[in-house]
Order: sequence, then C-alpha cells, then structure tokens
Amino acid sequence: MRNETSANQARGTLELTAAMVLSGTLGIFVVESGASPFTVVFFRCLFGALALGLYSLARGFFTGHGFTPRKLGLAALGGALIVFNWVFLFEAYEATSISFATVVYHTQPFFLVVLGAAVLRERISAAKLGWLAVAFAGLVLVSGVRPGDTASLTGLGLALAAAVLYALSTIVTKRISGVRPHLVALVQVTTGIPLLLPFADFGEAARLGAGWGWLVGLGIIHTGVMYVLMYAAYAKLPTAKIAVLAFTYPAVAMLADWLVYGHHIGLVQALGVPLIVLASLKVTLAKTSATPRTPAAAPAPRTAGRAPEAASPAATRSA
Repeated sequence: MRNETSANQARGTLELTAAMVLSGTLGIFVVESGASPFTVVFFRCLFGALALGLYSLARGFFTGHGFTPRKLGLAALGGALIVFNWVFLFEAYEATSISFATVVYHTQPFFLVVLGAAVLRERISAAKLGWLAVAFAGLVLVSGVRPGDTASLTGLGLALAAAVLYALSTIVTKRISGVRPHLVALVQVTTGIPLLLPFADFGEAARLGAGWGWLVGLGIIHTGVMYVLMYAAYAKLPTAKIAVLAFTYPAVAMLADWLVYGHHIGLVQALGVPLIVLASLKVTLAKTSATPRTPAAAPAPRTAGRAPEAASPAATRSA
C-alpha cells in the first residue's frame, strides 16, 4: 500500500510539474498569437470548451454530473470572473512584460485572505497580517515603479486586477461541491464564449495567419491538457507539495520571457520575488491546513489545490 501511495505521488508530481511548465509558457502563446487580449480569451474559451467537452464526454463525466441550477449559476458566475481575469492578465503582458505581470499576479492568495475576511467573515490572524506585510514589501520592490513610468504602473494595476478577479472566482467556486472540476471548468470557459463575443475582433482574427496555431494551442494545450493534468495531480498529492510545485509556473514564465524576449526584472525587483513567494507559500499552507479537506470545485485557472476531486489555488493559478 505504501509503495502504491509513493508511486501515485510520484506520478502526481510529474503531472503537476508538467501542468505548471505548460502554464509558464502561456504568455508566449498569448504574445505570439498577435491578437488583442479580448480576442485571445474568446478563442481560448472556444477551443478550450471543445477540448474539455470532448474529454469529459469520452470519460463519461456528463453522466451523474451533479449540477443543480444553483451550482450551474455559481459556475457561470465564476466563469465570468475567470475570463475577465485572463483579459486583465493578458493586457498586463502587453503593458509591461510576462515576467513582471506573472510575479504581481501571484499576489492572489493575499486577496483571497482579504476577501475571505470581507465576504465570508473569516478571521485574519496576526501571522497572516505579518505575511501580508511581507508580500506587500515584495510587491513594492518588484513593481520598481518610478514617477512617470506609466507602462509599469498600468501593468501593475492590470495584474493586480486580474489577481482580485481570480480570488473572487475562487470564493464563488468554493461553494460548488459534488461536481467534477473538469465540468466546472467546462461551464466556466463556455460562459466566456457569449460573454466575450461582443468584444472579440473577428476582422483582426481573419488576418492572424500563423497566429491561429497559437490560439488553438492556448485552448487545447493550456486549457484542455493543462487542466486535465492538474486535476489528475490534485487527487494524488498532499497540499504542501501542491503549494510548492505551483511556483514552477512563475519560475518557468520568467525563464521563458528571458529566453524568448530578453525581458528580465532588475536586481532590486528580484529581491522582491522571494518575499512574495515565501509569504504566499506561508499564507497558502496556513489557510489549507486550517481548512477541512472537503471536495470543492476550482476555478478554471490555474495553480494549486487541496481536494481529491478539485482544487483551490495556491498562488496562480491558472492562468
């Protein structure tokens, strides 16, 4: 039995690492597509829905799906928050860089704590307040915003807005239980199709040429394959390992941004990265260890979780 558990954890580690590596390349696909953020997210939802729908159909997930009108409504609301979270994040890529936007985006756990206190009346301990202060100090260092640096300030605001929307989606989606996370993710990306239809630029899309390959990749690889790998891994791994492996995502994103575009954060900014990572890890582990392990669905994004059938983001996620 112990050998079987170890084998499962080893497989889960490989699956989650692969998912986080894929997540770290997401920004490259967005930029290389050449499309505007709204158009990118629309087609990510379209191709992602096709990929997740076919996978769920092949696995028989639609039988006994567990949805009720209330759960379906919550999944759709979470989906609306998720797709606009993607729009803001992709806008942040354009305003600054993939590295900068990704690091700032990983302040999600702190917004989850603050929103949990404001919306769910959860108590914030003195330790969490301390780690929030550490994360804020790291954010100040990472931002490196100087007077008149409009692009960095805009990118900072967009990435923070994306993080807030992701945290809100997590709070909404945590109220869904008894439904496979693949189906919740499917509802979320499907919701994005009519929601973003008025904003997508089809004239632009018609001129993309090779950019279509990158858009299809975002839907199939970064929405279909990546989520299947994540959800498979969540069922096999303990919370601590999931939380640690989730930081493969920003590490790969920063490396990819440097290798492909030559972008990198400065020395002073680099000092803030470990502060955000450490504080995020501490807050995530403290939050998950204090919460009963009950099945709950996760928002389509991205990055870490704790329940056998679903996930809750550790830092992210999800892109």
